[in-house]
Amino acid sequence: MPSESFPKTSDAPDEQFEPRQTATSEDYTPDPSKSLKLSLAPPPPPRQRLVDDIIALYSCQPVVERVKRYTPDCIYDDQFVYANDRYKMAGQWFALPKLFKSSINESYEVIRSDDEMIQLKNKQSWTFKLIPKTATTTSLVSLSLDLATKDSEFMQIKDHMDQANDKDYSQEGLGFGFKKWQADNVVKYMDAPELKGFEQDKGAAKEHVRKHGTGTEEGAAPKKDLTQ
Repeated sequence: MPSESFPKTSDAPDEQFEPRQTATSEDYTPDPSKSLKLSLAPPPPPRQRLVDDIIALYSCQPVVERVKRYTPDCIYDDQFVYANDRYKMAGQWFALPKLFKSSINESYEVIRSDDEMIQLKNKQSWTFKLIPKTATTTSLVSLSLDLATKDSEFMQIKDHMDQANDKDYSQEGLGFGFKKWQADNVVKYMDAPELKGFEQDKGAAKEHVRKHGTGTEEGAAPKKDLTQ
């Protein structure tokens, strides 16, 4: 399901690599038996290593090299956070172990792998630190690839969208305002020494946030049948 609107150069701001998609279902339960094969034999090829690093980040295992999987101008977008550079992104990943006692990847299914994107259904179980509760979530993870590194040994990501329901994100309203405020401010109170190496990314090229009005097809989020 390639997107015809993605730029043809890595120099374009990350906002132009944002995927838009309305799904036919909010059921993102992965079926590993149907996963596209990224690895046929050891050692794992670059695409599998990229996915392994992203799953490790979700699993509360942040290290500098894994955060470097993102370009300086990257965007991370989910239902709680909108971080629009690698410094803010790093703050989010290094904050996870402070919030969660553990995060376990239950399974994932790669449903797309091409020059533009790696996309997977992901199931993750999160155990909170302050309350004895575990929440299991499923989501559609879309990783828009950096064109300059997509064929290299160390592939990087321009845009990381974690979509939790069938509608895409509109980037408007109070909900979006909170998402952006959270990403802008959490990093200011983080004391992780690893963040120092990403401070220069605060100046990464950015465009204004693209507003879509709605997360449906009318808001430029074409419908995608993810069951095929």
